[in-house]
Amino acid sequence: MLLAPLTRIVLACAIFLAGTATALAHAFLDHSDPGVGSTSTVPPTQVRVWFSEALNPALSSLIVTDEAGQQVGQGKATVDPNAATLLEVPLLPLAPGAYRVIWRAVTLDAHRTEGHFTFTVRPQPPR
Repeated sequence: MLLAPLTRIVLACAIFLAGTATALAHAFLDHSDPGVGSTSTVPPTQVRVWFSEALNPALSSLIVTDEAGQQVGQGKATVDPNAATLLEVPLLPLAPGAYRVIWRAVTLDAHRTEGHFTFTVRPQPPR
């Protein structure tokens, strides 16, 4: 007879803990294009970064700078309306060099994470 109330208590605790894990979710970088630390001879025309959670478009940001610290993004980064985990920014034409991507991801429940990574554009080999 004691088993039924105990089962209800265990079930209630499990539901509570599952809800807490969801409520405390943070968006972490999942993958990017260009890739973290990648090198290419073809300059990208945009930077796209996917996160582990849906993003708040008004509070999330993505800034791309060259070696001199100058921004090379064209306009403000946006969250893709069809993929709430994707933050992207178009780029100006890039010269060979190293670039830094600085991101801030804010989830819909206002949890914030931030970080950065680099990618490199090498000169194209002569033909």
